[in-house]
Amino acid sequence: MRIYISADMEGITGLVDADDVQPGGRDYERGRRAMTEDVNAAVRGARRAGATEIVVNDAHGPMRNLTADTLAPDVRLIRGKPKTMGMVEGLTQDFDALLCVGYHSRAGVHGVLSHSFMGHEIEDMWLDDRPAGEIGLVHASAAALGVPLAVLTGDDAACAEATAWDPDIATTPVKYVRSRFAADLRPDTEARAAIEETVATALATPRTGPEPSAATATLTVRWQSSAVAETLLGIPGVTAVDPRTVRATATPPDLFRQFGVWMRVATALTNQAPYC
Repeated sequence: MRIYISADMEGITGLVDADDVQPGGRDYERGRRAMTEDVNAAVRGARRAGATEIVVNDAHGPMRNLTADTLAPDVRLIRGKPKTMGMVEGLTQDFDALLCVGYHSRAGVHGVLSHSFMGHEIEDMWLDDRPAGEIGLVHASAAALGVPLAVLTGDDAACAEATAWDPDIATTPVKYVRSRFAADLRPDTEARAAIEETVATALATPRTGPEPSAATATLTVRWQSSAVAETLLGIPGVTAVDPRTVRATATPPDLFRQFGVWMRVATALTNQAPYC
């Protein structure tokens, strides 16, 4: 059984603030260790279920967060950026399941560190006119490849968002939102035991993945800056909805790939911290 783990950071056990998840933050090093321990718990669960190969993609920010020297030694780590497919770099239809560890809810939702990819620079996103964020786009891309999203961990808002996309996703809330920068935290040992058990149970009865599909979808993004939207119109296939909103249509994996280019354009044009 081949398992792919996409690891974000905002939904990791114990983390609630930008200083926990951004390089240079006063608690970032502790956040890195916590992120690695959550991933290791998922790895233990996958091994209990019979996984023979596990690939972990460091999918947060600089994508150099996991402490490789304390990561489970028997996994392959995809680290660094840029990556063509970002949070799902290296995911192919050859994997039996996708696990999302440390995920967060989309922009505008009452969730811990909620945002969509770029903090305030992205105000809203829609996938086929349905509000979406990282969870929705990752889920759609995996489904198009025929890989089921089996487990997601994060705060309770992220877990609810995941099951709204697919009620068969097993979720583990490691904290409960009080505000965007505050949470009721599960004890570390309890949260990681729950991650391990949820993964082991979910993978013990493998889900039948969706059939790989070449069906297209439409991604719509509203930016804070009209300059970003205007510049993106120079990319073939990108059309304007209004001065700050653009859209494109393609298969979900191709949209994910193109969206990575959109974010690099936005980064070049703006200089806004993600959680201000």
